[in-house]
Amino acid sequence: MRIRPIFLAITLVATQAVAGSWPDGKRAAVVLTYDDTLVSQLDTAIPALDAAGFKGTFFLIGSRVTPEQIARWRSAAAEGHELGNHTIRHACPQANYSPAKKIDTSETYDVDTMLAEIRTMNTMLTAIDGKPQHSYATPCGQHLAGGVDYLPALRTSGLALYTRAADPAERPFDPMDVPTHFFPSNATGADLIAAVREAERKGGMIVLGFHGVGGDYLAVSAQAHAQLLAYLKAHAGTLWVAPFSTVMGYATSHQAH
Repeated sequence: MRIRPIFLAITLVATQAVAGSWPDGKRAAVVLTYDDTLVSQLDTAIPALDAAGFKGTFFLIGSRVTPEQIARWRSAAAEGHELGNHTIRHACPQANYSPAKKIDTSETYDVDTMLAEIRTMNTMLTAIDGKPQHSYATPCGQHLAGGVDYLPALRTSGLALYTRAADPAERPFDPMDVPTHFFPSNATGADLIAAVREAERKGGMIVLGFHGVGGDYLAVSAQAHAQLLAYLKAHAGTLWVAPFSTVMGYATSHQAH
């Protein structure tokens, strides 16, 4: 499945409601997320995160989890990495595919079908990591099924407490529509660090999104990724790096303050 590259400007996630109130007096919160169940995440991203002492969130596509990978994803979860829901088939709009692609596009779904797929993927994730609740990331950053916005139904379904989007546009804090920064494949470590520094300067939260790391598609280089992790480790006194659900749980419980 090919996904149209997303080239996004670097802007700060709008989290004024929780800015300045992170654990242990940290200045900003940083969330590292990885999409699409890619081998380079298992081979490169997770070892790099572990070496730096950080835990990421991996949004898995059910149809891409091979039997051989299950033990590796289970081990990652046991070590503290978060496994998130990215649906079973990752249905994107027809425009993201070649003209020959006619099935498993978001236009062929309806709201009930999409929610059923999210529910099924939650069951699969629970079988891997043993956890009853999982966060969600919208396929291709959109939440339409048959032309209907399914996010309102997802909000009331209880299938996900937190939903990650795929755009960085500033908006009021909403745990079911969380902005995210993706980067082009030629992004450098300095580019990634610049986004974090802006969040740190303003005292907020930033969610970073990746696909491949040093391989696969829409990949940032392993070097750029490593430089980002080195910066985060060097600034551990002011930056809180934690999985998506951990940060969102803290943010939602403290936003009133």
